[in-house]
Amino acid sequence: MVRGYLVFKQTYWEVIGVKKRNLFFFVAMMFLVVFALSACSDKGKSSSEAKDGDVTLNFWIFGATNYEEMAKEYEKEHPGVKIKVKTSETDDHHNSLFTALSAGSGAPDIAMLEIDQLDRFKEAQDRFTNLYDLGAKDIEDQYLDWKWQIGENNDGDFLFGLPTDIGPKAMFYRTDLFEEAGLPTEPDEVEKLIQSKKDFIQVGEQIKDKTGKPFLDSMEMAYRAIIDGAEKSFFDEAGNLLIEEPGNAVREAYDLAVDLNERGIIGEYDMWTPEWGNAVNNGDFAAELGAAWLKGWMFDNAPDASGHFRIATLPTEFAGNWGGSYISIPKETEHAEEAYEFVKWLVSPDGQLTSFTSDAGLFPSSPVVYEMEEFKNIEDEFFGGQSTSQYFANAAQDISFVYKGPKYKAANDEVLNAMKNVQQQNADPEKEWDEAVKRIKDLINR
Repeated sequence: MVRGYLVFKQTYWEVIGVKKRNLFFFVAMMFLVVFALSACSDKGKSSSEAKDGDVTLNFWIFGATNYEEMAKEYEKEHPGVKIKVKTSETDDHHNSLFTALSAGSGAPDIAMLEIDQLDRFKEAQDRFTNLYDLGAKDIEDQYLDWKWQIGENNDGDFLFGLPTDIGPKAMFYRTDLFEEAGLPTEPDEVEKLIQSKKDFIQVGEQIKDKTGKPFLDSMEMAYRAIIDGAEKSFFDEAGNLLIEEPGNAVREAYDLAVDLNERGIIGEYDMWTPEWGNAVNNGDFAAELGAAWLKGWMFDNAPDASGHFRIATLPTEFAGNWGGSYISIPKETEHAEEAYEFVKWLVSPDGQLTSFTSDAGLFPSSPVVYEMEEFKNIEDEFFGGQSTSQYFANAAQDISFVYKGPKYKAANDEVLNAMKNVQQQNADPEKEWDEAVKRIKDLINR
């Protein structure tokens, strides 16, 4: 700003001393100097205003969260901070965010990233703020190791987002159908009953024989029993396709789904369809291998099933995570520090407990929460008064790091389509697998 003043002073006397200089030119010079001084002032003001909390943060989210309410609470605690929350459908959210990041403009200050789509955004690392530069290392020990690691780049020196919720899996089962099949119904007894894949199949066959109803709702759920816990599935970190290698988890999961379908112990209820919702409510199948977030859906959408469901731990070979997100800070924000402070507050152990006990029911990725009395003492009336939280907490700590890759979702959809053809069109499983592999190869070679 001092430099601007000196320029103005020198220009002024030069203009006065030259009688033939046009007055209009002098006025124009004065305007330019004032503009420069104003710009200098605004530049210095921006930083101080941010420190004083005079900041607006645009926050893009998807799905059912309680983040709108928590943002309002943060605003009350931090006068001057305004958080504008925009909620979209999952695919629309990620596509809009990817478009904005690619264009280099229009991205929000803060954005959620769903775990299955995270690797897609890791290819645009230069468009994100490294949260390690903002001090994230100081809070790493508050979160599950595997969840934190997934949020890093391959070198482990760049953190894309702070962990939000996770989706540890358990078996949601109907006690009335288990009882009708002559099976135990208490959670600990069911866990002892099903210790392996072999046990799982035997229980499914007994339920079908005794009740006439399928054990699981769909082939996808059988497939997910293995794929959700696979440390590597379709790709490795170098982008190599793994699905044709011996013992690959994708092929193992596909074969399990095909086997259970051929045994007749799987239904044709695609998740989230009205038919599936009615089947959950009416008890048209015996078990769902669901994540912790499924509880919230059941509370709101399956009232007739209340009291009939319990939760049991899955066999170790079926342990896995289904869902969850991270909260990132795009590079183009002008308020990275303020954005980080809000995100850190939002996903802190206390913040995660709030999100879990809200209607959203987001399951915490911070094991600190698992030791809180409010977490441990929750009893779910829907599940017959069972305290289900600890079952999911135990499952969360059995999960390992999972690598998916940027094209995971598209590749996985090809396998799901193959299974649908096997079940609905009685197509040959081997032929469907080969064609899915071919489509996936075409996908990665584009």
